[in-house]
Amino acid sequence: MDTDSEFAIEVRGLVKRYRGSRGQAGIEAVRGIDLSVRRGEVFGFLGPNGAGKTTIVRMLCTLLPITDGQARVAGVDVVKNPAEVRRRIGVALQEVGLDPRQTGRELLELQCGLYRVPRPAARCAELLALVGLSEAADRTVKTYSGGMRRRLDLATALVHEPQVLFLDEPTTGLDPASRATVWDEVRRINAAGTTVFLTTQYLEEADQLCRRLAIIDDGRLVADGTPDSLKAKLGSDVITVGLRPDEHQAARDALAALPGLDHVTDAAEGLAVYVGEGAAAVADVVRLLVEAGIRPGTVSLARPTLDDVFLASTGRRIEGGTPEAAA
Repeated sequence: MDTDSEFAIEVRGLVKRYRGSRGQAGIEAVRGIDLSVRRGEVFGFLGPNGAGKTTIVRMLCTLLPITDGQARVAGVDVVKNPAEVRRRIGVALQEVGLDPRQTGRELLELQCGLYRVPRPAARCAELLALVGLSEAADRTVKTYSGGMRRRLDLATALVHEPQVLFLDEPTTGLDPASRATVWDEVRRINAAGTTVFLTTQYLEEADQLCRRLAIIDDGRLVADGTPDSLKAKLGSDVITVGLRPDEHQAARDALAALPGLDHVTDAAEGLAVYVGEGAAAVADVVRLLVEAGIRPGTVSLARPTLDDVFLASTGRRIEGGTPEAAA
């Protein structure tokens, strides 16, 4: 693993194990993860709460000791030289740790001092403009909205121009407008050359921002690739059929005879039917249901989504699968 490597993050066999207490068995929260993140990309880490996303971020940021395996961040071994890793990275965790009594400018000036940033006043002004907080710079943080606090937290992570920026679920709990603003900031930060490692449980966020992503479930990596390639691997279109709850089982039985059927799952208001050549299959879906005495309320056809990828990879749907649902 060379410091001139094309990869900003390289992980091999990463394990995090917690000891049990009072005779109880220990917990293996991360189970042999391998991944590589190229310099200059936005890499998404997708998974439900408790999957191990935050644990991995904390290990890569030197906040948690690694039980086993190897990790290099920005060309530096995380175990052998954690201080140098910290100099090369920026971190914005789920909990926004900002002093509510200070102003935005004061907080940024403090961070500049800690990192010995030259010309701190100019750097603060630059960052405040970058995250759209110039007009609110001299207000105390307690007067900021949730979205403004997230953007200020991003700015504090950027004062020393890090090579790699870790964002752990940066838009959790934000309204859609604030979420979109944070997305714009992430794009701008990445366009300036910073590698971004983004953990999220929001499918649309991963689709919008990430050049590549990995799906983690129960501490294991279960899929990785570009969003488009992961969807294409499913090889099925999705026909969503609007049904009453009491019609689901009869509909499943009727659709078992559908040519090219992959599988059928529950959808928000009916069933999702995964089938090859979906456009040609719509008429057969309707025919089979009508023959079984079921008249669908709606029928729609779509290509696979990341939600479908997650379902195929883990056997279940992700909680809070869209930002709108979480909001």
